[in-house]
Amino acid sequence: MKYKDIRELSDAELAAKLEDGRAELFNLRFQMATSQLDNTARVTAVKRDIARVQTEMRAREIAAKNAQN
Repeated sequence: MKYKDIRELSDAELAAKLEDGRAELFNLRFQMATSQLDNTARVTAVKRDIARVQTEMRAREIAAKNAQN
């Protein structure tokens, strides 16, 4: 998922994406441990998506804090 697409999501959608990403990462790690994972690059892609979502959530948190001051 591109960062541009992530910026357009609402706060609730970001939280849902983060939860989905973490669940998918857990499943991928489980598949890797049991040697059932075919595409190992997917783990890296999911980690990056999680990081992008967390970055946007933090940026919004900082912007809200600065708007209060």
